[in-house]
Amino acid sequence: MRYVIMADGKGSRWNDFMGHKKHDISISGETLLERTVRLVHKFDNSAEVIITSHDKSVDIPGAIRYEPKNNVLEIDRFTAELIGDNMCFLYGDVLYSEDAIKTVIAHRGQAPLLFFGSEKSICAVLIGSGGLFRSLYLDVRTRFIDGEINECKGWQVYHLYAGLPLTGRGIGESFVLLDSFTRDFNTPEDYLNYVSEN
Repeated sequence: MRYVIMADGKGSRWNDFMGHKKHDISISGETLLERTVRLVHKFDNSAEVIITSHDKSVDIPGAIRYEPKNNVLEIDRFTAELIGDNMCFLYGDVLYSEDAIKTVIAHRGQAPLLFFGSEKSICAVLIGSGGLFRSLYLDVRTRFIDGEINECKGWQVYHLYAGLPLTGRGIGESFVLLDSFTRDFNTPEDYLNYVSEN
């Protein structure tokens, strides 16, 4: 299966904290990207791993780097030209537990779309039907450009799919909660809170 790790964000909330990008955060001597690539290969020995980034320094063994053709809106992290059937989008700024990656992989083939994360963040999207995901992605993107909605992220794609309001953070069907170890680092405070807890 193809796994696309999204690491081409602007990093505006992180603001080059500690002199590096979010996905270069090192936990136990391993960057977030290195850890994610390693865990995907550990639990899926036939995995094809792609890291989307314009940063030429992103060179992780076990993955290839791909420069997205379009990265204007936040939703564009879901690299449109890579959307297909039987694939998974993972986030480059997430510290995944082994159980989280195993959970995502174990759900392959169970639904047209499954979203994974917590009440506050989406950490993975497992796509059975690329056509369905692409149509939702384009719908959300168009609604944002037309001024119908104020945010244009994975949450809006999930809410559209689940039949929920396109505002806020709500969880319904087709959402799998991951363990509390798995977390994203959007801001320096997220990282500092993790360090203080561990």
